[in-house]
Amino acid sequence: MKLGGGTHQLLHSGDGMAGESPSFRSAGIVTVENLRRLGLAPPENRMRRGPVAVVECPEFIPCNICVDACPFRAISMNKITDLPRIDWELCTGCGTCVALCPGLAIFVVDLSKPDKALVTVPHEFLPAPEVGEEVWLLGRDGRRLGKGKVVRVWERNKTWVVTVEVPKNLAMEVRAVWVER
Repeated sequence: MKLGGGTHQLLHSGDGMAGESPSFRSAGIVTVENLRRLGLAPPENRMRRGPVAVVECPEFIPCNICVDACPFRAISMNKITDLPRIDWELCTGCGTCVALCPGLAIFVVDLSKPDKALVTVPHEFLPAPEVGEEVWLLGRDGRRLGKGKVVRVWERNKTWVVTVEVPKNLAMEVRAVWVER
């Protein structure tokens, strides 16, 4: 899947409204709707099959670290200033890209569990959470959305990568965790 001219025009002329900036530029928050319009949100049926990366990088900036980071070659860009594209059939949701994205803009979402979702987020605060610990789930705007249980923690390049159990309805909203000790 490659970025077409229509998406590029959308970013530079607004959310479909000529002369208007995309809402994430004025609000500072990328919404799920923004991701869908840009083709950056995986299809729901893919998320139900198991973990898959979600790249929330809506700006044309010169960065392609995620492309080289992916051991499965699931992330591609035609030019260094293109939006990263994920081939959701190649992506295994391993999380390597989560740890290496300098913009902390990649997450992994897994809707394959019957009663909960798993969300993997980058974490650059201390203390690092521990497996089994209950943490605050934070939304895109930093608000507390509830509590979740940490199921996996690992570190790469001084970035902690944390997987938490979350209610399914929050899987595309939880984008950080806060450890309160």
